[in-house]
Amino acid sequence: MSIKDWPPGERPREKLLSRGPHSLSDAELLAIFLRTGARGMDAVTLAHTLIRQFGSLRQLLLADQQRFCEGPGLGQAKFVQLQASLELMRRFLDEKLVREHALTSPELTRQFLQARLRDRDREVFALLLLDNQHRVIEFHELFTGTLDTAAVYPREIVSLALKRGAAAVILVHNHPSGVAEPSRADRMITERIQSALGLLDIRVLDHLVVGDGETVSFAERGWL
Repeated sequence: MSIKDWPPGERPREKLLSRGPHSLSDAELLAIFLRTGARGMDAVTLAHTLIRQFGSLRQLLLADQQRFCEGPGLGQAKFVQLQASLELMRRFLDEKLVREHALTSPELTRQFLQARLRDRDREVFALLLLDNQHRVIEFHELFTGTLDTAAVYPREIVSLALKRGAAAVILVHNHPSGVAEPSRADRMITERIQSALGLLDIRVLDHLVVGDGETVSFAERGWL
C-alpha cells in the first residue's frame, strides 16, 4: 500500500502539519526528507530500514558520503541535500545565539555547542567571544588536537580576544570520548588562560566541556 492510500492523519506530511514536527517518529521525519521509497518499500518503510541498517538516525546523519550512498534509495543528491539541511540548522543556531545574551540563554548556548562539537572525532578548543554586555561577538575554533588532547596556547587566546574587542570569553572544548567530565589538565589550562586574560581585564565567565549529549560547566561547579 502506498503512503497516499494511508488515512490522512497517519501520513507523515499531514501529521506534521496537523500535530507539529515533534509528533513524528525518527522514521517519519526521515521519510519526509526521502520523499520517495525504493523498490518494494514506501518512504516510511525505507526510513525504518535505513535507521536499522545504520544503527540509529544519528549515525545515518553522520555517515560519510561513501557509506551514505550505499544505503538503499540514497545517492549523491540525497547526501548533498542532507549536508545542506544540517548546515542550515547550524547556521540557524549561530544566528539565534548571536542575538541572545549568552549567560541568560544557557540552554540555547548548550544546544549551539552540542550541534557544533558533539560529533567531532578530534578534540577542538574554541571560544565564545563576548562584548561588555555579554552578547556573542563570535564563536571561534582555535585549536584542534588528537583524539584526546589539544595544544592550547594562552597567548593566542589573548591575541584573538584583543583583536575582536572582547570584554569576556567563554571557553569550550569537546571530549571525543563522549564523557564530559573535565580532567585535571582541563582545570590547569583554564587557570592559565584566566590568569593571562585577567592581566587585560578580560573575564573568563565559564569553561564548558561538551560530551555526548551532556555539557559540564566549570562555573556551575564553582571552579571559576
